[in-house]
Amino acid sequence: MEGRVFILFLMRWRNVLSTSALLLMLTMPLLAVAQEAQSPLAPTDAPIIEPEVERKEIIDAKIDTEDFEVGFFGGMYSTEDFGTNSVIGATFAYHVTEDFFFQLAAGETETQPSSVERLGFFDILNDDERTLQYYNLSLGYNILPGEAFVTSNWAFYTAFYLIGGIGNTHFAGQDNFTINFGAGFRFVATDWMALHVDMRDHIFDLDILGEELTTHNLELTMGLTFFF
Repeated sequence: MEGRVFILFLMRWRNVLSTSALLLMLTMPLLAVAQEAQSPLAPTDAPIIEPEVERKEIIDAKIDTEDFEVGFFGGMYSTEDFGTNSVIGATFAYHVTEDFFFQLAAGETETQPSSVERLGFFDILNDDERTLQYYNLSLGYNILPGEAFVTSNWAFYTAFYLIGGIGNTHFAGQDNFTINFGAGFRFVATDWMALHVDMRDHIFDLDILGEELTTHNLELTMGLTFFF
């Protein structure tokens, strides 16, 4: 009698243990998922992808700390009805700000016989009167400052500028009030030297044959300037 009771007791606990083991096996995956959701991976200090950027050293020209600029230029000057001839001159500039500057300029050119003289009628001017000289005071504005890359390692400051002003032109024995305007390009080669390309229109009234005419005289020059 006692043996049968013991056997029934063991059979009942075996069923309980089997059921518990089955429930544990079914709940283990759910517990694992919940644990992963509650405990995310700790972030690491090192990035997943290390960027490798090779930085290049660029050597560029810098405008000197002084605001004064002096230089000389040469090019071509087209005197209306008196031909196109070489011109030489000098400039002196003061840079008020990074955008604005004042410039004094003076130049000289020799002219050719006019169309009337080339027809062989008579000489209008003598040799001394054929020399054209001018000076002016102009205001310039840098509209497109930037950089020019000559190579991958060398950069230079550049600027396109507008310029215009007033002055005087001495020609044909007369002094004529003159308005000039145009545009230019500045290439700063070093911290103390710059190259210029400049185009202007010099407008003045000229009275040679008894009739005053407004003349347009185009000038194209290249120059070299120095900061100090």
